[in-house]
Formats: sequence, C-alpha cells, structure tokens
Amino acid sequence: DDDLSTDEKFAACRQNMRLVGLVASIDPDRDGVPESVIAARGAGIRVVMITGDYLKTAVAIAYNVNILQAQDDEATAAVDCAKLRPTGEYLSNPDMDQLTGTVRVFARAKPEDKLEIVKSLQRQGAVTAMTGDGVNDAPALNQANIGVAMGIQGTEVAKGASDMILTDDNFCSIVAAVEKGRVIYAGIQKFVAFIMSVHIAEVMQIFFCIICG
Repeated sequence: DDDLSTDEKFAACRQNMRLVGLVASIDPDRDGVPESVIAARGAGIRVVMITGDYLKTAVAIAYNVNILQAQDDEATAAVDCAKLRPTGEYLSNPDMDQLTGTVRVFARAKPEDKLEIVKSLQRQGAVTAMTGDGVNDAPALNQANIGVAMGIQGTEVAKGASDMILTDDNFCSIVAAVEKGRVIYAGIQKFVAFIMSVHIAEVMQIFFCIICG
C-alpha cells in the first residue's frame, strides 16, 4: 500500500514472525578515499554524498570516509531527501538553496532529487561536478558543470550524459586530477606573466613608434 510509511510496512511484516538469525553485509569504502576527502576539503572542494541508502546508513558511511566529522551536527549536515519535498512539491528556490548550502549527506534520494540538488548548488554559484553510474543518474550528470561517469560499472546512458569517464571508478583519481590540473593552470599563469613582463617594453616601444609615426 503506497499510503503506508516505510516504518508501518516494516511493522506489518514483523507480525507473527520469529527471529531465527541475522545476516549483515557491508560494502567497504575504497582504500585512500577518506584521505582524498580530507585533501579535497583542504583544497576548497566541498564533497557531498547523495545516496539512495537510508539516513542512518548514509551517515555511518559519511563518517567512515570523512564527509562528516565528529564535530558535525547530524541534524543539519545529513537529511532525508523527503525534506526537499515535504508536501510532495519541492521547496522554493531560496529555501532549497539554504538547505543544500549546509547539508553534506542526502539520503533516500530519487533521480529527480539529484537533479534539483545540482541545480540548487549551481544557483549558489558553485561549479558542480557530479559522479554517477546508473541510468537514473543521467539527468544530474547532464545538468552538472562536469559530469563524471564510472567507466567500469557505469551504464552507457550515464557515460553518454557525462563530460568525463573515470576509467578506474575511484574517487581518489578525481582528487589527483584536480591537483594536477591546478598545477598546470598555475604554470600557465606564471608563464604568461613572465612573457608579459619580459616583452612589455618591446610592445610599448612599437606602440609609441606607430602612434608617433
């Protein structure tokens, strides 16, 4: 019944049952990801996790990979995406921007939630990179300034909607690429400044010669 909440559905399933065992599974984070998240934060990059997992699961993962830290307030740093659409309709742009401006973990996200979050971050002036691998990630990948699809597990739809394809499906590679890109950009700036400072006298001399005839 679609009118029942998730908790009510679980309560109905628990009736007349006996617990005979418990099985748990975990999808561990990749080596180096926690360190890469800290490095990204130090470089001024805000890492946000958008997942279909339940809130408690998402918060636990976020702590493991340093997206959330001990001093963070879970009540404001992590939310269920139902808060984006409390009445079935999405919040107004100002309210949405205020929410996405502080939250770093979005749980139980639908495909349209991801798209709205990306749009909200862009309205705030953020250059947004979105990673994804599934068909439902395609709208947000296409909307983001830089869509990054997974090259190994990614679907063809996700790859087609993206600007980049990550060949090893590793977040650490994104951080390493940003670091190298900034080094190259800084080198270009220094080169241009050097060329301008060395040749400015020649340019000015030619300019005055032309003016004076």
